[in-house]
Amino acid sequence: MKKIISLFLFLALTGIGLAQKSPIMDGKERLNLFDKQLALIDNSEHSDLHWQFLGPTNISGRVTDVEAVKPKGQNYTIWVATASGGVWLTENEGITWESKFDKQVTTDIGDLAIDPLNPDVVWVGTGEANIFRSSMAGCGIYKTTDGGETWENMGLENTNTIGRVVIHPENTNIVYVAASGNEWTTNPERGVYKTTDGGKSWKKILYVDEMTGANDLVMDPKDPNTLYACTWQRVREKWNDPRTYEGYSGSGIWKTTDGGKNWKQINQGLPVADQRGRIGIDISVSNPNILYILLDNYEVAYEAKEGDLDSYNRQKSDVIKGAAVYKTSNKGESWELVSGKGQMKKFMERHSGTYGWVFSQIRVDPQDENKIYTQGLFLNTSTDGGKTFVRESRIHMDHHALWLDPDNSDYMLSGNDGGVYVSYDGGSNWRHFVDIPVIQFYNVGYDMGDPFKVYGSIQDHFSFSGEVKLDFGRDRIQAVSWDRAPGGEGSTHAVDPRDPNIVYSCGFYGSLSRTDLRKGWNRGKNILPKMDEGELPLRGQWVAPFILSPHNSDIIYHAMQYVFRSRDMGNTWEQISPDLTYNDINKIGDISYQTIFSLSESPLKFGLIYAGTDDGRLHVTKNGGEDWTEIPNGLPKNKWISRLVASKYEMGRVYMTQNGKRDDDFQVYIWVSEDYGQTWTDISGNIPLGPVNVIREDLRNPNVLYVGTDIGVYISKDRGQSWQVLGDLPSTYVHDLIIHPRDNIMVIATHGRGMFALNMDPLSSNERRFQRR
Repeated sequence: MKKIISLFLFLALTGIGLAQKSPIMDGKERLNLFDKQLALIDNSEHSDLHWQFLGPTNISGRVTDVEAVKPKGQNYTIWVATASGGVWLTENEGITWESKFDKQVTTDIGDLAIDPLNPDVVWVGTGEANIFRSSMAGCGIYKTTDGGETWENMGLENTNTIGRVVIHPENTNIVYVAASGNEWTTNPERGVYKTTDGGKSWKKILYVDEMTGANDLVMDPKDPNTLYACTWQRVREKWNDPRTYEGYSGSGIWKTTDGGKNWKQINQGLPVADQRGRIGIDISVSNPNILYILLDNYEVAYEAKEGDLDSYNRQKSDVIKGAAVYKTSNKGESWELVSGKGQMKKFMERHSGTYGWVFSQIRVDPQDENKIYTQGLFLNTSTDGGKTFVRESRIHMDHHALWLDPDNSDYMLSGNDGGVYVSYDGGSNWRHFVDIPVIQFYNVGYDMGDPFKVYGSIQDHFSFSGEVKLDFGRDRIQAVSWDRAPGGEGSTHAVDPRDPNIVYSCGFYGSLSRTDLRKGWNRGKNILPKMDEGELPLRGQWVAPFILSPHNSDIIYHAMQYVFRSRDMGNTWEQISPDLTYNDINKIGDISYQTIFSLSESPLKFGLIYAGTDDGRLHVTKNGGEDWTEIPNGLPKNKWISRLVASKYEMGRVYMTQNGKRDDDFQVYIWVSEDYGQTWTDISGNIPLGPVNVIREDLRNPNVLYVGTDIGVYISKDRGQSWQVLGDLPSTYVHDLIIHPRDNIMVIATHGRGMFALNMDPLSSNERRFQRR
């Protein structure tokens, strides 16, 4: 026994061995581990605690597909697939909505399809194919035969993103799936799959290579053996948006006339392969000889000038031709460019902004072969076969889904980053189904007002704040409409604890402002530290960290690739660290990377600060930045450090979480150090699946910890030796959580279901009140 203890002590002191964890990347393993999650839910002593939805009630979120049961007028059923809020159903034309995908390993949806012969049968392909910055991974395809009451995973667990599901109109056991593959890494589970037995088995019928997936698929309405598929060669890098590179050959259009036994490429008239980005396709129901594609064309339109900035204040890259509509009138034998000519040239260049890889949806009016819709920043309508377009700017931006009633194309369902809209008159008027609560928060902050407010930034909606009202009781908190607040759509917030009117917000890529709400939420002062002329530009994450010092609220720490400190509320700054990232010149692109993502100052000692980066480096200073020491010591390398918490109970104690999302890794990485980060202990315990986004200490008991992951919230009462699921939360992406220090209410920010509050008194009532000795 002494030798074993000695070996354990040796490992602990050296940091060798204890921190080695294998990545979780296999889909079947994820499904098996999710069964353990369901068992944790069933066995949790806290499963009866109720999470109370806070809202916002006036905001919805990103939709990836919308489908309706036909014929309209006899049916009022609509199915909605969301980017990270699961699947929603209405059976009364949107008067009420019900979540139908609450207890699954992923709630990130790529596409859905309703069985044309039995509307109770619905197929759901998981994993958003748009691979936006906040997209999550799917885990195959699901099927319900009872209108969404129960679901069965039907395989394809390693595809991770699914762009389209197509069902044979006469034999609905035949289903085709366009799988675009992993977002961040290569994998062979890409291409077009087919089942002929209702999903019991699958055959890959179109495959290019492990970098090229199928993102769209359409079937000839008069010949179900004829299908057209779009393939897209892409892997997202941590420092660059998806793009084409010289020599890429996988992106293009394919056709089969025998149900997928044989395929041929049909790219005549299109740009060369390495200038073809993402492609979307649709076929004319009224004339199947005609198809249209929306292609992201990487041919350069003109070179950007030095100093030209994009919408995120970054130096512009050369402007590509971007969105382009091509038409074939001979079933794909040849294609003709029909858009972007004359006065429409600039219109198409701006169609998709700087991120054409997010958009590719195109629809043909089922009754008019010349009327088409393209979806980019806006919904655009052409009545002349793509030559000219009219932009719809009255509804929310960033469009990803459109359903047209085949019997009456004036009935339209539009899905975008704002939710679902319906038009009964061909787009002249729109109704917003705002009460689908799939809000995508990045963060949560709070103030000390009474009642207190919480702040958060929302994907494509800027920042908002809402009151947490306890008037009706701590277990009857009401959801409310939220108000605009300082900050952008990717922000962090901190409020001066002495004055709830002073709000600090960090916007796109680290921009920083201070706002006095008495002057207006939009009257903030830019307080971002400035670099001297000739120095390298600052790099900040999309959601960059800054903190108010727990010792003095006038002191702010702000993190880019450096740590800055202000002692006067941001009026003046000093740089207190060198570049704490790897600063690899080969990994500097158009997405900010190699930045500090996590920052924490000890509540017990001023100047004891930990900083963790998105490229996996970890440093500590014990003297306010005069000296920094790197402290990896056996931890998994290059993993995104998602959270650091310097303990309020013990001086040398610090907690850390790492997030493997950008490696397509779903392992649980949670660590604690008792010696300022010199050695680390794994405290992931029995949490089955990650990625992990946040960890917090309890405000009263040093043994109690809370963790938020891409599935839910957990509580440990023994400092990480074991964990239980906390409350009745559906499967959701918990990006952040706080406990209000006065009111003892936990608030979580989810990326897909809005914010929730939990009364912590039942957890605190039987706990011993600890004080640090």
